[in-house]
Amino acid sequence: MFKGIIPFAHHLLKEVTNEGDIVVDATCGNGNDTLLLATLVGETGHVYSFDVQQQAIETTKQLINQHGWNNVHYIHDSHAKLETYLQEEHKKKIRAAVFNLGYLPRSDKKVITEAPSTIAAIQALLHNLEKGGRVVLVVYHGHVGGKEEKDAVLQFVTNLDQQYYGVLQYGFVNQRNDPPFVIAMEKRQ
Repeated sequence: MFKGIIPFAHHLLKEVTNEGDIVVDATCGNGNDTLLLATLVGETGHVYSFDVQQQAIETTKQLINQHGWNNVHYIHDSHAKLETYLQEEHKKKIRAAVFNLGYLPRSDKKVITEAPSTIAAIQALLHNLEKGGRVVLVVYHGHVGGKEEKDAVLQFVTNLDQQYYGVLQYGFVNQRNDPPFVIAMEKRQ
């Protein structure tokens, strides 16, 4: 059986992330990706967990605390400001990052990720990504504003220089209602 979208995104992260790595959850939401990353990097690693909604930060903190991790730095701000929060010793050392584009489930559907901040965050991540590192996006686009973000992000990643980045798109093409899909970027050099 094909992997579902979230299991495939997690598979891509697990392949490149090890204990002690520096990683980013660019949209922490309900905390599931932050938990995965915290577990993968262990106590010697560091997770930056971003969200513009305080509700998402609080939910994520509760989940991480339940599992006993203390390797997460919570940032209640836009992922576009990654460079502002990245510790000097972590610059150029990010191993993996993940985004879930769209809106926070069970919350205000008017608060969505948008192309300008998403692309700014991707650019900052690619600038600080180690060779062999990955940026993984789960693109939900069936909401108001989702198509515009999807189109802009696809245009941006399609134009990345293939000498420096491999870009993958994974999704189901025979599902109705704008099924989500994965975009993954891997730094080649």
